Amino acid sequence: MKSLFSKHHGLIAAILLTLFTGYTLLDVFVIPHEYGDAIVTPTTAVTTDANSNRSDTDPSDPSGNFGNSNNSDDSGNSGNSDLSEPVITDTSYRDNNISITITEYRVCDTNVYVADVTVSSPEYLYAAFAKDKYGRNIKESTSTTAERTNAILAINGDFYGARNNGYVIRNGALYRKSSSNNEDLAIYKDGHMEIFYESKISAQELLDDGAVQVWSFGPGLLENGEITVSAREEVGRAMASNPRTAIAQVGENHYLFVVSDGRTSENDGLTLYELAEFLQSLGAETA
Repeated sequence: MKSLFSKHHGLIAAILLTLFTGYTLLDVFVIPHEYGDAIVTPTTAVTTDANSNRSDTDPSDPSGNFGNSNNSDDSGNSGNSDLSEPVITDTSYRDNNISITITEYRVCDTNVYVADVTVSSPEYLYAAFAKDKYGRNIKESTSTTAERTNAILAINGDFYGARNNGYVIRNGALYRKSSSNNEDLAIYKDGHMEIFYESKISAQELLDDGAVQVWSFGPGLLENGEITVSAREEVGRAMASNPRTAIAQVGENHYLFVVSDGRTSENDGLTLYELAEFLQSLGAETA
């Protein structure tokens, strides 16, 4: 009887352990959790709709609109030309405030796609949450998010929902202030980009300094035009050559959005150092 009880006790413990492990995995990777509103919201928020009309929006709404624009010439630089309608091709977009040209490169046996973006104002750089919700395991494809928010161009951001710390600032609103000592990227109201360690500055200090977007993905690739990542450095458990997404700044209101293929028979993928070298060759100052 005692032996039978011991066996049943062990079986029950094993079942409970399995159920707990299963629930934990589902809770971490599958079950959606909405975290709620921002800790601090901006006093004003300005976005633009698809018709280039500027309008005030609810600052607590993280979705925003990715708008068109008022100030670029034929070369894609800031200017005084006046386009009544956007000029759109398969690989470019241009209106009065935004110029985008997408170019495909072949780098280290990998296809790399670069969107060269010039805007008349950094207000045209906006962030959106999947399904307009801040939380964990809330998933939506980049193309779906782009369509819903009228984006002209969109790339994926960081995986803030995969961890419980690391700064989250979107469109001037603070959503998470707990530090993970990551190396982050900030875009400020004037459009300039900076790379920093969370251990060196608080989220509130970043807001006070004018940060409107902070992504906690790292590591930094370039600062002042110089490569800052080592040839052996990698992200977490990632392999040396991977698909990559990067953001870079070339000059004032001039940015590069970069996505590379990888892990396929046709595309090897890039190491972080190879990606940094490539961005440096395109004239990026910060990445």
